[in-house]
Amino acid sequence: MSWVIRSDATDLETLLLEESLFFNGNGYLGVRGNLEEGFPEGETSIRGTYINGFYDDVPLTYGEKLHGFPDSQQKQLNIMDIQSVDLWVGENGNQEKVSLWTGEVLDYSRELDMKNGITVRKLHWRSSNGHELLVTFKRLASMTHPSLFMQYITLEPTNGTVPVTVVSRLEGDVVNHIDTTDPRVASGHAKRLLVWDASLTNSGMSTVEVETYTSGLRAKAASSIDIKLTGAESSSAVDATGITTTASFVLSETTTIDKRTFLTDSRKDSVSAEHQENLIDKPPEYFFEKQTAYMRDFWKTADIQIEGDDQLQEGIRFNMYHLLQSAGRDAQSNISAKGLSGEGYEGHYFWDTEIYMLPLFIMTQPNIAKNLLLYRYGILNGARQRAKEMGHTQGALFPWRTISGSECSAFFPAGSAQYHISADIAYSFVQYYLATGDTDFMIHYGTELLLETARLWMDTGHFDANGRFRVDAVTGPDEYTCVVNNNYYTNVMAKYNLDWAVKMAKLVKRKAPEEWSHLKQTLAFSESELVAFAEAAEHMYLPVDEALQINPQDDSFLQKGIWNLAATPDDQFPLLLHYHPLTLYRYQVCKQADTVLAHFLLEDEQSEEVMRNSYQYYEQVTTFDSSLSFCIFSMMAARFGNLDKAYHYFIDTVRMDLDNTHGNTKDGLHMANMGGTWLSIVSGFAGMRIKEDGLFFRPQLPEQWDRYTFHMQYQGRQLDIDVTGRFFKVTLLNGAPLSFNVWDQTYTAEQNKPVHIPIGTKTLSEK
Repeated sequence: MSWVIRSDATDLETLLLEESLFFNGNGYLGVRGNLEEGFPEGETSIRGTYINGFYDDVPLTYGEKLHGFPDSQQKQLNIMDIQSVDLWVGENGNQEKVSLWTGEVLDYSRELDMKNGITVRKLHWRSSNGHELLVTFKRLASMTHPSLFMQYITLEPTNGTVPVTVVSRLEGDVVNHIDTTDPRVASGHAKRLLVWDASLTNSGMSTVEVETYTSGLRAKAASSIDIKLTGAESSSAVDATGITTTASFVLSETTTIDKRTFLTDSRKDSVSAEHQENLIDKPPEYFFEKQTAYMRDFWKTADIQIEGDDQLQEGIRFNMYHLLQSAGRDAQSNISAKGLSGEGYEGHYFWDTEIYMLPLFIMTQPNIAKNLLLYRYGILNGARQRAKEMGHTQGALFPWRTISGSECSAFFPAGSAQYHISADIAYSFVQYYLATGDTDFMIHYGTELLLETARLWMDTGHFDANGRFRVDAVTGPDEYTCVVNNNYYTNVMAKYNLDWAVKMAKLVKRKAPEEWSHLKQTLAFSESELVAFAEAAEHMYLPVDEALQINPQDDSFLQKGIWNLAATPDDQFPLLLHYHPLTLYRYQVCKQADTVLAHFLLEDEQSEEVMRNSYQYYEQVTTFDSSLSFCIFSMMAARFGNLDKAYHYFIDTVRMDLDNTHGNTKDGLHMANMGGTWLSIVSGFAGMRIKEDGLFFRPQLPEQWDRYTFHMQYQGRQLDIDVTGRFFKVTLLNGAPLSFNVWDQTYTAEQNKPVHIPIGTKTLSEK
C-alpha cells in the first residue's frame, strides 16, 4: 500500500522537478534523478552528484566588511557526472539516440520504490527506422556499501534484432547550478573543481579524480561497466576531463548493462581498491537483496501507516525515505537543508537538523541520531572560535549555516544573530539522552557541549535592574523580525540549556568523578559557574503581555503595526523576494513559527491559556513563507484540540514536495518540512512528548482517518503504537516493563501484552 511514487510525465518542467523527487542517496552520496541520456541541448537540467560534506571554500564579498563578518563560506559541490549512459540505435552513419525527444515513445514511466530502496524507469521506444526496444533503468545508492551508486539497465528487443551502441561517460568537468534571482540558491562560484586525473586501472575501471580550488579536498570516482552479451565489443577513451566507454552489438535477446560507480573523498577513504574489486565481482542481485533487507529493517522500526487516505500515506513514506537517504552516518556530516537532493542553500547544515529532522532518528534510528550529534560535537572547537570572533570571552556559538564548522552566513541579521542555534543543539542532546538513556554519551560528549553553550548565554545575557536575566540583540526563528531584545524562543531555550548544563554536570560528577575532574581541568571550569547557570535560568525573562495574555515574541514586536496579509497580492509571496528586510522588520509579520515553536518544544514553561492565546495571535500574522511552519501550527492545533485545523496544516506539510507547493522543489527537497511530517503525526496527533519524568501521549484521531499506527524506540525498547477512534494501543515488543502517561493517567506495558486505553473523542480542550 502506497510504497511506490509513480510518474509518466515527459514534459521538461516536470522532469526537472523529478530530478529532486527521484534522487538516490544513502547519507554519504546523493545522485539527482537525472535522465541517463540527458535533456535536449539548451534545456535546463540540474545534473548533480554530491558527497555529504564535500565542499570548497569560496570568498564572500561585502560593500562594507565589518568585524566578525566571515571572509569565506563553504559550498557543497557537484563533484562529477557519473550518470551518463547513451543508447544509440541503428547502423553507423544512421544512428538515432534513444530518448524522450527522438523516435517514438510508445510508453514511459518512472517509479520510486520506497520499500526496496530503488528507482525504476521504463521506456518503450521505436526509432525512425522501426527498431523497437524496451529499456528499463534501475538505480540504487547502496545503503550497505555507502560508496556505491549502481545503474542496472535492461534492453529487450520487441520486433527483431536491433543494432545498439552504448556510450558511457565519466565526466569530471562539471559546475554547480546558480540562480541570481533567488537568494535561497547560490548566485556564483559555479566552477570550483579541477580534474586532477583521468585514467584506466589495470583491471579496466575508469577513474576520475577532482580537486577543489581552495579547500584542497579531493573526490574520486571509479566506474565499471559490464554488458552481459557475448560478442559485445567495447573500448575506452581517456581525455583531459573524463573517460568514455563505448560498446557496440546487435541486440537479439534481453541483455543487461551493469554500471557500478564508487565514490570516495580525501576526508575518509571509505572503500579501498581491493574492496572495489571484490564488490565488482558480486552479482547485481546481491546489491538489490541487500538494499531490500536494509529497507525492511528500517521500515520495521520507522514506518507510519495511515488508514483512510492513500495520498497522505504516500506522502509520509516519501518524506521519511528521503530523510533516510540524506542523513549522514559517519559523524563527519549532517543533513543539509536540501539533503543530498539538490543545491539549494549550498549544502549548508542549519538548526533544521536538530529541531525538525533529528526527532525521527532519535525515536526510530538512534545510532544515526548519535552520529548526527557527534558531528556537532566534532565542530565544537569551531563554535568556541566563533564565539571569540563575535566578541565573547567564553562559550560556544555554533555557526548559523556551515559544513566544516565555520560560519557561512554573510547576512548577520538573519544568520549569525540567530544565537538560538546553540540552545537548539543543546536541546537535541538532552532529547537524545532522555529518549535513549545513553549516559555514557552524555558523560563523554554531551555535558561538555552543554557547559560550553551555557557559558555563551552567561556572556551574552545580563541581569537588569529588576533582577531579570535578559538576552539582547539576537534573532529568533522568525527571519522577518531581526536583531531584537528578549526573543521569547531564544530566552526559553537558553533557560533549558542552562538548567540541563547544571543537571548533566551533577550527573557526571556523581557517576564519573574522574571524567568530571578531567572536564573541569580541560575547560578551566569552576563549579561556581553552575550556581550562576542556575540563577540565570531561574530569573530568565519570559514576559507575558497582561492585556493579550500572550508571550510577546520580543520586547518590540507588539508595538509595531500589523502587516495586512489579506491585502497582499498572491504574487508578492514569499515576502522576502519582494520587500526589503527593513520593511519587513517594521511590522508584525512572521515568516515562520517562533513563539509557537517554543510552546511546542517547552510546553511546561507557560500556562495553557497563554499558549492557546499565543497560538491564535501569531497564526494571524504568519505568512508561512518558510516550509518550517505548517507542521508546527498543525501540532499545536492538535495540542489545543482543533483537529480540523491540525489536519489541514498537516496536508500542507505532507505533500509539499510531491505537489511542489512552494515552487522550488527543483532546487532540492525541503528536509525540515519532511521531518515535520513525522512530528505532525507522532507529536501532533498522538501528542508524544519526551520529558525528564517520562514518556507522554495525548492521542487523537482526525475524522478523515480510520486509524494510524507508528513505531518508536524508547530507552532500548521497541514500541508499536496503534490509534483508532476508540483505543490507544501500546505494544511493548522487547525490554523491561515501561510506564508511560496518556491523558494524565499512568499505564504500564509489559512485553507482548498490548495495553488498550480507551480514548473516545477526548481532546485536551475537553479536559
